[in-house]
Amino acid sequence: MITVHIVFNAHLDPVWLWSWKAGLDEVLNSTYYICDLLDRHPDIVYTRGEAWIYEQISRVDPSLFERVRNHVKAGRWSTVGGWYIQPDCNLPSGFAMERQIELGRQKFCEYFGAFPKVAYNVDSFGHSAALPDLMREAGQEYYVMMRPMRDEMALPARIFRWRGHAGGREVVTFRLANYCTLFGLSEQNIHDALSELPEGVTQTMAFIGVGDHGGGPTEEMVEWCRSHRHSFPGVELVFSSPEKFFAAIEPEVSKLPEVIGELQMHAVGCYSVHRSIKTAVRQAEHRLVQAEWAIRSCRTPAAEDTVALDAAWRRVCFHHFHDTMGGTCIRSAYVDVDAQLGSALTTADELATYALREHVSKMEENPAQRIFLLNASDRAFDDYTELEPWLMWTGWQPSWRLVDEDGEAVNFQLIETEALVDLPGRLVFPVVAGPGQLRTFRIVDSGHGAPSKVAGVSVHGHEMKSPDGVAVRVEEGGRMDLQSVQRIQLPRLALYDDRTDTWSHGTARYARENQENALWQETQIMDEGPVMASLVQQGTIGHSEVRAEWRIYLGKPWVECLLRVRWMEKFRVLKFEWDLPGEIGAREDGIMKGSLIRENDGMERPFRDWTRMPLKEGNKSAGLAVIAPEVFAFDCEPGKLGLTLLRSPAMAWHEPNPGTSPRGVFSDCGEHFFRFRFLAGDNLAASWLDDIAYGWQRPLIGAELTHGMRNVYLRGGYEPARMG
Repeated sequence: MITVHIVFNAHLDPVWLWSWKAGLDEVLNSTYYICDLLDRHPDIVYTRGEAWIYEQISRVDPSLFERVRNHVKAGRWSTVGGWYIQPDCNLPSGFAMERQIELGRQKFCEYFGAFPKVAYNVDSFGHSAALPDLMREAGQEYYVMMRPMRDEMALPARIFRWRGHAGGREVVTFRLANYCTLFGLSEQNIHDALSELPEGVTQTMAFIGVGDHGGGPTEEMVEWCRSHRHSFPGVELVFSSPEKFFAAIEPEVSKLPEVIGELQMHAVGCYSVHRSIKTAVRQAEHRLVQAEWAIRSCRTPAAEDTVALDAAWRRVCFHHFHDTMGGTCIRSAYVDVDAQLGSALTTADELATYALREHVSKMEENPAQRIFLLNASDRAFDDYTELEPWLMWTGWQPSWRLVDEDGEAVNFQLIETEALVDLPGRLVFPVVAGPGQLRTFRIVDSGHGAPSKVAGVSVHGHEMKSPDGVAVRVEEGGRMDLQSVQRIQLPRLALYDDRTDTWSHGTARYARENQENALWQETQIMDEGPVMASLVQQGTIGHSEVRAEWRIYLGKPWVECLLRVRWMEKFRVLKFEWDLPGEIGAREDGIMKGSLIRENDGMERPFRDWTRMPLKEGNKSAGLAVIAPEVFAFDCEPGKLGLTLLRSPAMAWHEPNPGTSPRGVFSDCGEHFFRFRFLAGDNLAASWLDDIAYGWQRPLIGAELTHGMRNVYLRGGYEPARMG
């Protein structure tokens, strides 16, 4: 006898083809209905996850929330999931996913006195290899998911033991056939639940209820399940919950097959569409960590800090929701999303800014203008920084120097200011700072002329070189030298037709159809000096304008590219393609909480911050790496990598709709900025690549202090203190 556990649920997307306000209304309306349904049918059980939903009910209608709590106490309402929301399970940073789970834990323990052991993401589009370890660290032993579906990823059974990595921790996982019965309930739903069971397993689950916009099981569905309790030979239908199912299957766990690795992919387009939500969430995640470190480094944390940070993290974690962060919601819904993420960023910015200034304001006077740079991070910073100290309309003079805490001169370079004015005063210089370290630099007058020229980076025509063996030649068929690997082709922009919908349903990779390449104007020399050189290309691709600035730095092993795209395409995809100097069979990609080895099979995959690839050249082995924190997906074949920069389907366009309505809004129109670093070497450690990527996303927090200067406000000029 096989038992089919009937799980009544009301899958609800709080933001999708509606705003969060409409999602809130449906939270309340579905909960009213479900509580009444449970009162009418004392033998059924309802299942609900997501701390955000309970938080909303508690806030808006306390009496309704008490009804929910009473049903939970009576065993009629099953709490699962335990996380704040059902997030995208690839895009959030690892430390932010930990917050996602912890915020949920706090709420579930507050409301119900326990944290669910059953994690639950029934509609998320893919599942990172990091999840099993994250779940077990949080005390969760079981997982319910649905995507990728059977036609997207072959699994040995519907129920299996899942580990993200060999030797990693295990969660018993159930892949649903359907998370709801939106279009009605039939015998096929039960047959689907009975399919793909491992040999000897006698338990399965069927999820029943109207979903996507809430609702839950109808009266007709409840009665259908009752009347069909014994309608299937050798099968019994029972009203149940995921908790009861996993308890029942515990004696059969040893019979379950094992799956190791990530569970991908459904809807590959969600990792390259509506890019602004992805960059905003990623920025907010890092800046909130910086705010916490700034407070910890500069003063004693206050209760109001905790309240503000908690509210900001809840906004960010709410927008981890898989449709929101996946870029598949309607345009008008993102107006609220952008405002709420802006609020979180403002909170982070203000807390860090005030904490640093409260700290430096207590410092003693000094006759020199001081620049304070705080590394508000748990990772060391070893990179170049740019800033424009305020010099009272006085341009930087040849006798001026930048010195550190020990009075040692710092090698720096002047570049154009951000404003288009004739006052060069933007400094580029290297900084090394440990976690939480505050560095102090002073502007002083040496009393001498310009410093002696030292061997720096140089530009000759369209080629830049550094003493470290890094070089770039920018022209048709351009190349780069990366120390241990020479004469590598520069990556190139390529534009292709893309008729897939917002999700890219039914697609595992983008076809290279009707390719267009960028048309570049004459290359311009922008910078040449002791620490940095840069060349700029401007051009067009399709209907879009592009600008690429290539940079190399003294003492750094990378070539940097700063790319601006003014995107004006429809039904197209933009790739940054890099022909590799050798064939590679596998690569290592950054993912949440670490990295993962993947085959170079040409499939579109999500990634975090970087990828590295082993190469073999003769008897010498070396590796290549790309750091790209504002790109979220790419494909890779043995000889070519294609970073997916932008796509332009109509927003919230779901096949079979043709996506051609005059009212349709195309994704991502406007300006986009990307940063890339290309590296080669024998020791491209994952931790080092993480440090570089985190340093870019957690820039040093600066403050200036002139307290103690005598001539800072002289009429017509500015006089720094004399050196020493």
